[in-house]
Amino acid sequence: MIYQALYRKYRPLTFEDVIGQRHITNTLSNQIKANKIVHAYLFCGSRGTGKTSTAKIFAKAINCQNNQNGSPCGKCKTCTAMADTVNMDIVEIDAASNNRVDEIRDLREKVKFTPVNGKYKIYIIDEVHMLTDSAYNALLKTLEEPPEHIVFILATTEPHKLPATILSRCVRFDFGLVPVEELTNHLKNIFEKEKITYEEEAVKVIANAGEGSVRDTLSIADSVSAYCGNNITFQKVLEILSLNDNDIYINLANSLFDKDLGKCLEIVDTAYRNGKNMSVFAKDLSVHFRNLLVIKTCKEPNKILVLPENIFKKFSNQAEKLNNLDLMNAMKVFGNIEAELRYALSPKILIETALVSIISNNDLKKN
Repeated sequence: MIYQALYRKYRPLTFEDVIGQRHITNTLSNQIKANKIVHAYLFCGSRGTGKTSTAKIFAKAINCQNNQNGSPCGKCKTCTAMADTVNMDIVEIDAASNNRVDEIRDLREKVKFTPVNGKYKIYIIDEVHMLTDSAYNALLKTLEEPPEHIVFILATTEPHKLPATILSRCVRFDFGLVPVEELTNHLKNIFEKEKITYEEEAVKVIANAGEGSVRDTLSIADSVSAYCGNNITFQKVLEILSLNDNDIYINLANSLFDKDLGKCLEIVDTAYRNGKNMSVFAKDLSVHFRNLLVIKTCKEPNKILVLPENIFKKFSNQAEKLNNLDLMNAMKVFGNIEAELRYALSPKILIETALVSIISNNDLKKN
C-alpha cells in the first residue's frame, strides 16, 4: 500500500477538525445554520493554515442534508456524492496554471448549469491573485450577477494583489498562523494515532519549526518519523532540523559584537564549505538576533520563542552581554539584504559585506 503523507491523511473533514481558525469556522457554521449563505467568499492567509480545507468543508456543509451544528455529516447522499473525486458540484481551479481570460470565460459559461446533487455548485479558485487583468475583468462580471445556485470561494496568500473591485464583492476571512501550542497538541494526537512514541521537547521543536503552518508542521513530522522510526527523540529532531547549528550563530554573534571581523569571516567560510545554503544561513542569523532581542525585552520570552530549555539558556546567557541597539542594527542590516539574497550571484559575499557594515557602524558609534 502506498504511504499517504500525514497532511493528506489528517486533512480536516469538519469545522471542528480545523485548528487555530475558530473565529472563521464558527462564523461559517452560524451562516449555514441561519441559512445566510452569500455568493462570494475570500479566504486569505499564509500557506498551510487551512484555507482550501475549510473551503471544501464549507462546500459540503451548505449542501449537506443533515448537517451537524453547521458541519457536514459525511453520511448523507449529498455528502457521499461530494466526497467522490469526480464530483461535479465542487469545482477546484488553480489560478496559477489557469489564469487566462479564456479559462474564466469558459467558467462563466459553465456556471449557468445547475448542481447535480445539492443545492449549490461551488467554485474554489486557489491562488486567485495569479489571474491576469483581463481574467479579473471576466470574473468580475460573474461576481456581480451570479446565478442563485453558485458560490465562489477565492483563496490567496497575497490579497493585496487583488483588485478592489473583486475584494468589495467578497466576504473576507483572514486565516492566522496557528499557535505553537495548538500545533503541538495536534501533533501529539496524530503520533498517538500512528502509534509513534515521542519526547515532549521533540514535539515542541517540530511544532515551532512549522512556523504556524499545519501543512509544513506535518511535512516536517513526516521527515522526522522517517528518520527516527516509531520513537521520536529530542536529540534526533535536533539532528534532522540542523538545530545543533545554534552554536554557529552564537559564536558568530559573539565575534560580531566583539568586532572580530576575521573570526566572523572564518565562521561564514566554514559554514559555506560545509554546504550550508548561504541564503538560509543569513535568514537563520537574522532570526537569532531577533530571538536575542525578544529575550532582552520581553518578560516571558520563551512563551514567544518556544525553544528547548538548553537552547533557551544558551541564548539567554548571550543576550545578557549585548545591548538592544546593536541587536536592532544587526536585524536591520540583514533585513535589508533579504531581497537581494534571492538574486545574488554570491550570497556569501553579500553576508560578509553585511557583517563589515555592522562592525563599521559599531565603530562609528563608539568614536
